Amino acid sequence: MIKTIGLLTRRDDWTHEQFVAHWVDVHAPLARAVPGLLRYVQNHIEGVRRRADVGETVIEIDGIAELWFADRAALEAASHTPEMEALHADGAKFIGRIKSYIVEEKTIVG
Repeated sequence: MIKTIGLLTRRDDWTHEQFVAHWVDVHAPLARAVPGLLRYVQNHIEGVRRRADVGETVIEIDGIAELWFADRAALEAASHTPEMEALHADGAKFIGRIKSYIVEEKTIVG
C-alpha cells in the first residue's frame, strides 16, 4: 500500500470550526467517489503534545489527511480522474496551505 499524507492549514478567512465542518460535510463525500482510493482518514487536531527533551517543529495546521491506494500506479491513475479533480477543486475552497507527502507505511507494532 502507498498513501499520501497532507498537512492542512485553513484559509485565513475561515475559522477552524468552519474548516472542520466543510472538511467533514462537503469534502469527505467527494473523497468517497475517487476511483482506487482504498481508505481516506481525516485527523482532526485536538491539541499539541510537546517534549522537553526534543525541540519543536513550528507549524500551524488544522488537520492531517491520509489517502490510501494499493500502489503508486493506483495513486497516479486516481490523480487524473474527474473525481480527484473535483476533490482538489473543493480543497482549494477551504485549504489555505498544504504540505503533502507520499509515504510507504512500515508497521512496527500492531
